[in-house]
Amino acid sequence: MALRGVRVLELAGLAPSPLCGMILADFGAQVVRVDRCPRSAMNADVQGRGKRSLALDLKQGPGAAALRRLCRGADVLVEPFRHGVMEKLGLGPKVLLKENPKLIYARLTGFGQSGKYAKSAGHDINYLALSGVLSKLGRKDENPYAPVNLLADFAGGGVMCAMGIIMALYERTKSGKGQVVDASMTNTAVPLKPELGLSPYNSFLCYWNHWELDKVEGAAYLSSFLWKSQNLGLWNRLRGENLLDSGAPFYETYKTLDGKFMAVGAIEPQFYEQLVKGLGLDSDKLPNQLSFSDWPEMKKMFAAIFSKKTQAEWCRIFDGIDACVTPVLSLDEVALHEHNKERSSFIKNDQEEISPRPSPLLSRTPATPSPRRDPFIGEHTEEILLEFGFTKEEIAKLHSEKVIEFNKPKANL
Repeated sequence: MALRGVRVLELAGLAPSPLCGMILADFGAQVVRVDRCPRSAMNADVQGRGKRSLALDLKQGPGAAALRRLCRGADVLVEPFRHGVMEKLGLGPKVLLKENPKLIYARLTGFGQSGKYAKSAGHDINYLALSGVLSKLGRKDENPYAPVNLLADFAGGGVMCAMGIIMALYERTKSGKGQVVDASMTNTAVPLKPELGLSPYNSFLCYWNHWELDKVEGAAYLSSFLWKSQNLGLWNRLRGENLLDSGAPFYETYKTLDGKFMAVGAIEPQFYEQLVKGLGLDSDKLPNQLSFSDWPEMKKMFAAIFSKKTQAEWCRIFDGIDACVTPVLSLDEVALHEHNKERSSFIKNDQEEISPRPSPLLSRTPATPSPRRDPFIGEHTEEILLEFGFTKEEIAKLHSEKVIEFNKPKANL
């Protein structure tokens, strides 16, 4: 695999950093997730495929020292904490890069390492808002809406960070030097304060509220198309009145007779002509495709037509026709769709859990995702420390001091 032999330490976080680690693991990197010790009430990493878990208490001196030692033998460190947290632990890039000049130190933070909001908390929706992208998302006469947390957290955060790491690794092959990757877009951790008398539920909320920060720059960069389109006059109408934001009748979703949906993306004239024919309409009797003033009525007309047939019936009409019309599949349906089955686009692990296959496809060194379940917190603590040169006596001492945790799964008899 492309990243075989690359050693990655991923400090446990939420959303973007786990995705970044999973991408690296899927393409062959040896990813160790450094989980918090003592264990938190829940493991938020649902993207642990191909990783191993080391439970380590970084707030204790021996724990921070252990991570420094691990970093001397690592290629990449991914840290998702708020600005200043790693420096307070004595684990900032100045310290770690001095001890390992080849280390790629990836800082996947919310608002970056500087600026007014560097130490502020936030979530995906806040990052989209500050990037300007959120102002473009939503239907006409409705509030802006964020597409779950895919844009800032995962695309602007996890994917951008993984790309930055790959670029830094490539540059290292020429310079022999590591560097800091400031992804400016993700989780931050602040220790909970039990002395405040929080209930377990309130502590859980506090945990979430203090973890997520921004992906402002990543979300903005990812959305460069919006700025270019606006400058060219292609996206300068009010929200919900433009080509790709639900304004156009030929770029929209429509409900079918059986309560399902069809997605329409017939932008080009030749595709639009096929859409009109499939709907049983005569293009000569319709307004011009780009007549903005007629779009609202056209949408009502298309909606009425789509509502008269089931999704399966519309699929039979449009499959094999270049009208850019496809069914909106649920997560339960997507792996069973003929196209996805033919491409093996979705895979199962040894627990029969379905997830997307790694992308992109590389012809010579493709990703080989692990079929094993995600690791338990602390499941691989001992074997990882042994691999990095710790002796059994040192490991036993760390365990007795409650700096590390073991969590060996019980055998099924």
